[in-house]
Amino acid sequence: MELTLLGTGTPEGLPRPGCPCAVCALSVGPRARAATSVLVDGALLLDLTPGAVLAGARAGHSLTGVRQVLLTHPHDGPAVELPPGLPAAGRVPDGRELAVISGHRVLAVAMDAPGTGYEVTGPDGARLLYLPPGGAPAGTNGTSAQRPYDVVLADVLGRPEALARLRASGAVGPATDVIAVHLDHDTPPGAELERRCAALGARTVADGTTVSTGEYRALPRVPRRTLVLGGARSGKSYEAERRLTGFPEVVYVATGGTREGDAEWAARVGLHRERRPSSWRTVETCELVPLLAEDGPPLLIDCLALWLTDAMDRALAWDDAAWAGGGRKELEERTAELVAAVRATRRPVVLVSNEVGSGVVPATASGRRFRDELGRLNAGVAGECEHVLLVVAGQPVVLKQ
Repeated sequence: MELTLLGTGTPEGLPRPGCPCAVCALSVGPRARAATSVLVDGALLLDLTPGAVLAGARAGHSLTGVRQVLLTHPHDGPAVELPPGLPAAGRVPDGRELAVISGHRVLAVAMDAPGTGYEVTGPDGARLLYLPPGGAPAGTNGTSAQRPYDVVLADVLGRPEALARLRASGAVGPATDVIAVHLDHDTPPGAELERRCAALGARTVADGTTVSTGEYRALPRVPRRTLVLGGARSGKSYEAERRLTGFPEVVYVATGGTREGDAEWAARVGLHRERRPSSWRTVETCELVPLLAEDGPPLLIDCLALWLTDAMDRALAWDDAAWAGGGRKELEERTAELVAAVRATRRPVVLVSNEVGSGVVPATASGRRFRDELGRLNAGVAGECEHVLLVVAGQPVVLKQ
């Protein structure tokens, strides 16, 4: 099966007309994206958009061989003019299968939002799943996939939990080519867009790209170990959580525990829980080494600064005399054990930690001790991670990749 993506943007396109945002200002030339539309084997057109004929010509394809035009979502604004020679565009009722004269079979997949998804099986047996903007399959599985799809085109950044559901059901496997479409101006183009997609096991392509099922391609690099650093309210926890939203199951490891009578702390914890997917499981513990040694779903550990606070409590490291009398050695051993566990783990893990070395020098010896030990811990863990990010003002800066 051969797929030509005539466009890869939202229905409004990118840049949006009249939008003054920074992303739209950057989305020019090769970074501009027309509304998503897909030509399948030159015979099936998924979503008719303005300029489809010209987009096809730019990609080296004519639409004269199109035998079926299917729409996936309601089109706002003026009706799109049907180019001469193309069959009338329509939508297939949910659950209904359509046989195209070209030999393709199309199954309409019900969505949990307005629109229709299409499961396309080519004459060669290759399988495609195409989802509308903002849509995810309704129900637990939502598709009839007996084996993983060859290609999935979906709103990966807008609905990452849809990808997680497809992975959980087996509809998306390790070899599935997941391509992000319906791209909007929520994510800066270029390296940042590629990084966010790669973290979800997906990729982006430029308008006019032709993809053939079964051809060799490099798989997105999803690092096993990632460290996310940042200051207070920098957005580091949000960035860490976003990296795992495409996984069907995640264990969220909270090292802060509970604080009786602290309403402000309870409010912080509540906000974190509300934005996490319901399929994630929370474990409150500072015993990280056993978790890292076990097999299982990805871990999100938030955060190392609170883990260090607990470790210093156990070693009595806040007291100068206890620190000199054995607390230093005990803390070094505990830190080395954690770093070794990060090195040896076989499960994906994202760790969050505070970056405190650039702030005001603490006024007390114990405060300076904590700052120094957190710096050493961060450096040790970073040395064992494939990917390290520093989040500043909500903007992730890649330190290691």
